[in-house]
Amino acid sequence: MLRFIAKRVLWMIPSLFGVSFLAFVLIQLPPGDYVTTYVATLASSNEIVDQNAAAQLRERFGLDQPMIVQYAKWVWGIVTRGDFGLSFEWQQPVSGLIWERMALTLVLAVASLIVTWAIALPIGVYSAVRKYSIGDYAFTVFSFLGLSIPSFLLALVLMYIAAVEFGQSVDGLFSPEYENAAWSIGKMVDLLQHLWLPVIILAVSSTASLIRVMRANMLDELPKPYVTTARAKGLSERRLLLKYPMRIALNPFISTIAWLLPNLISGSVVVAIVLNLPTAAPMLLQSLMAQDMYLAGAFVLLICALTLIGSLISDILLALVDPRIRLE
Repeated sequence: MLRFIAKRVLWMIPSLFGVSFLAFVLIQLPPGDYVTTYVATLASSNEIVDQNAAAQLRERFGLDQPMIVQYAKWVWGIVTRGDFGLSFEWQQPVSGLIWERMALTLVLAVASLIVTWAIALPIGVYSAVRKYSIGDYAFTVFSFLGLSIPSFLLALVLMYIAAVEFGQSVDGLFSPEYENAAWSIGKMVDLLQHLWLPVIILAVSSTASLIRVMRANMLDELPKPYVTTARAKGLSERRLLLKYPMRIALNPFISTIAWLLPNLISGSVVVAIVLNLPTAAPMLLQSLMAQDMYLAGAFVLLICALTLIGSLISDILLALVDPRIRLE
C-alpha cells in the first residue's frame, strides 16, 4: 500500500506540470492578452490608451516575452518560492487571493460531499431492498427532480424561502459584521449558520445521481449466489447487507470521489454567483474572461491537484473496502 501511494504521488508531479502547461497555453489561445482586454474595457468608457502605453503595460507584466519563457518563470516561482505570480486585474499576489477562497471552497465542497453520501447511501440501499415499493417510487421521483431542476433555479427558490419565511441573510457565507473580521468562534458559528443553503443546493443534484448509482449497484449484487448462501446460513438481513452486497456495491460509489470533489468546486460557478459566495468559482470565471493568466492558471492547477488527490483517495478506499482489490 505504501509503495503504491508513493508511486502515485511521484506520478502526480509530472502530471501537474503537464496540466499546468496545457492550462497556461489554453488561457492564452484567445486573440490578444490581458492588456488587449484592459484597453478594450477602457475604450468602452471613452478612455483611450495609446500604443506606447499598451507596450509599456505588456513589458511591465512580462507579456512581451515568449509564452514558454512566461511559463518557465511562473513554474519556477511556484516551485522555489510558492509564488503563483501577480494577478493583472487585482494587482495583488495570486497566493494572497486564492488561499482564503480555496479554503472556503473546500469547506463547502467537503460539507456537500458528506451530506451527499449521508443521504444517497441509505436511500440507495433502501430503494434496492424495497424495490418497486411506494418508498422506492417516491425516491425515484425525488432523484429525477433533483437531476432535472437547474441549480440556479433551486438557489433562487431557497433564497426566497430563507429570506421571507425565516428572515435570514442569504447574501454570501457571512453576515455583514463578519465579512472582513478576523477568524473567531463567532465567525465560525456565523459561517455554519449560512452554510446550509449552498450545501443543500450543491448536494441535491449529486445526491440524486448517486441514489440511482447505489440502487443499481445493489440490485446487481442482491440476486447473486453468495447472498442466497449467506441468507440460507441464517445471517440476519441487516448484517448480510452490510457485510457482503453493500461493501461490493460501494465500489463505483467510492470511485465518484475522483470527479465529485473537483466538480463541486468548478461546477458551482452559477450557484456561487447567484448566492454571492466568496469561493473560487466566481473569481475563476472572472480571471478567464479577463485573461488574467496567472490567477486562472493557479485555480486550474489547484483543481487538477484536487482531481489527482481525489483519485488517490478513491483508490485507497476501494482497496480497504473490497479485499479483492489489490493495489500492488
